[in-house]
Amino acid sequence: MSKELVSDDLWREIEPLLPAEPPHPKGGRPRVPARAALTGILFVLYSGIPWEMLPQEMGCGSGMTCWRRLRDWHQAGVWHKLHRLMLDKLGIAGKIDWSRASADSSTIPAKKGAMKPARARRIEGNAGRKTTFWWTESGILLQL
Repeated sequence: MSKELVSDDLWREIEPLLPAEPPHPKGGRPRVPARAALTGILFVLYSGIPWEMLPQEMGCGSGMTCWRRLRDWHQAGVWHKLHRLMLDKLGIAGKIDWSRASADSSTIPAKKGAMKPARARRIEGNAGRKTTFWWTESGILLQL
């Protein structure tokens, strides 16, 4: 038997973070269990296969079902909460190697804010055309 993707320990950590199952007043097909959907999500992310190729034999529902659950959980903030939870646990255990950490302008805003785009002069010989320069977050000057 292959290795289980969602262990009991992992499931105990994740289950409280998941939103409540939405009501179905009109009935309909039973919903795929959250643990099965998580298994499908992890399988696709680990293997890199397209969502449509998720094997039905795994009992995770269709790839589209897993993709929708991934989207819904993302919108509910589940992945952010899980990330924070795991970082806290690793930090308490002293298992984060801070020598490999880095920060850039996408995580820490600049003190004086972002640079505003600057207009450049007209190009000689082509008076009807303007050139615009833009500063990107990484400090690269783009010419449009």
